[in-house]
Amino acid sequence: MHKVVILGAGTGGSIMANRLRKQAKKGELSLTVIDPAAQHLYQPGLLFLPFGQTTEKKILRPNRNFFHRSVNLVQQPVQSLDAAARAVTLGDGSVINYDILVIATGTKTAPEETEGLTGEGWYTNRFDFYTLEGSRRLAEALKKFTGGHLVINIVDMPIKCPVAPLEFAFLADAYFKKRGIRDKVRISYVTPLDAAFTKPVAAKVFGDFLAQKGIELVAEFNTGRVEGNQLVSWDERTVGFDLLVTVPLHSGADFLKGTEIADDLGFVRVHKGTLQSEKYPEIFALGDAANVPTSKAGAVAHFESESLSDNILRYIRKEALQADFDGHANCFIETGHGKATLIDFSYDTEPLPGKFPYAGIGPLKLLKETRMNHWGKLAFRFIYWYILLPARWLPIGRHFTMKGKYRPS
Repeated sequence: MHKVVILGAGTGGSIMANRLRKQAKKGELSLTVIDPAAQHLYQPGLLFLPFGQTTEKKILRPNRNFFHRSVNLVQQPVQSLDAAARAVTLGDGSVINYDILVIATGTKTAPEETEGLTGEGWYTNRFDFYTLEGSRRLAEALKKFTGGHLVINIVDMPIKCPVAPLEFAFLADAYFKKRGIRDKVRISYVTPLDAAFTKPVAAKVFGDFLAQKGIELVAEFNTGRVEGNQLVSWDERTVGFDLLVTVPLHSGADFLKGTEIADDLGFVRVHKGTLQSEKYPEIFALGDAANVPTSKAGAVAHFESESLSDNILRYIRKEALQADFDGHANCFIETGHGKATLIDFSYDTEPLPGKFPYAGIGPLKLLKETRMNHWGKLAFRFIYWYILLPARWLPIGRHFTMKGKYRPS
């Protein structure tokens, strides 16, 4: 029996454990999942919490709920990994050995890496919404905010859910309009990118959305430090703020930094098609923890898990692995006022307009603001808890397809 150890009980780790348990033959493998958290956090909910559109109760559930009793769930942090010895040392000093290791430890924010960001003013007029604590505190700050300059700032890339900062800007616009104070609030979207998004077709659409909503786009702003109530770029440009919503630097798990299997930020170097480590064939990674050239997002972890579970079983059965993952990603983007848009893309194809998931039918429209897309975003929470995490069937293929899409002239 092959001992499979999964580091991380987030989206990627949970789906992987459930997929492998269902797909493996009886007696083919054992499963151990290691994570320090007792609760599973539905991360998309952190976007809605500051605007009072969800509650903590709705976005937190016990980790144990999502695993079969045959899965050994260990609630401990990982202290170190000895890849050569196939051994993981936990926070309590115990050691767990493995035959196959799946790293699904996600990404974490590191606001302390930006000079001045977490000094005086942190959680006073400077907030993040990528953590539960930050989102909770930002909700209180927004209630008290009656006017001034709101700045949404991405410090650097990569970040998880790259569209979430845009969503926050759109929802802030709608939130202040609902409160009747939008004319008293200036909103700026400050990004290191040269446009509102990384790919040209979507960048134009999102740039138009920002302009239509009166949100200023400040592009190619590489944040170097925070001085008082202003951002300062590496080339000494400045943007002042009254309320700062920051998306801090992201990195991989601390125990991965400086190891031979990870890059400088602590993300695991893997073959982008097989998700197998470049250094150790028995190590795999998926989700935010993997260094692959696509978005760090829950949908990516879902599509990766379908390819990776097949490849791990091929590895166990001494069959050739297949470079099956094509970078498929899709994301709903809330645009405010009960509407949303949707993008679907891959390693080789940028987000394009069209209909999804069925050509000619939809019912969802790509790169268009619709109420149906908004309801799709809201429905995703149910899908996440009851279909995605338990690895039940979804009528959306793992591979990207051009069916239903078109290139604008």
